[in-house]
Amino acid sequence: MPLSRQQKEQLVESYQEGMAAAPHVFLISYKGISVPQVTELRRRIRDIGATYAVVKNRLVLRAIEDKALEDLKGEFQGATAVAFSNDDPVSLAKTLTEFAKEVPALEFKTSLVEGRPVEAKEVEKIASLPSREELITKLVFLLQSPVTSFVRTLAALPRQFVVVLDQIGQQKEGSE
Repeated sequence: MPLSRQQKEQLVESYQEGMAAAPHVFLISYKGISVPQVTELRRRIRDIGATYAVVKNRLVLRAIEDKALEDLKGEFQGATAVAFSNDDPVSLAKTLTEFAKEVPALEFKTSLVEGRPVEAKEVEKIASLPSREELITKLVFLLQSPVTSFVRTLAALPRQFVVVLDQIGQQKEGSE
């Protein structure tokens, strides 16, 4: 059933508000993927706080005019789905890559990470990066380590001073 003009305008508006504004976008060819597999992919993507949508190419091309995603307009051909996130591109890339290993019919067309185009073959490299949470944990550990050592050193000084005073006192008692 063809879409009415109003429905098309609503789709273009939703594309502009969602994927065209997102800094991390992955274009996927979903040809050959069954409905249960797509449902599982949507669930996994939703679990990480991202969005998955099958798009109408001509309407997307209207929505991405003057946006960073316009650099990828040549890829909006054939069966196209879009996975996008405003937060963490690494977890989205990991989810998509893991799913692509399970379902080989899923193919990456291209992607946009931090507003810059990235080739499809580079998605696996992005997926191999540590997640945002892992990086924050490592940073906190690295920042905390020198502080912990400094506190231990400061705590050791009074303890050593008391030991030295005690030894001096014992020597004076022994010499008397």
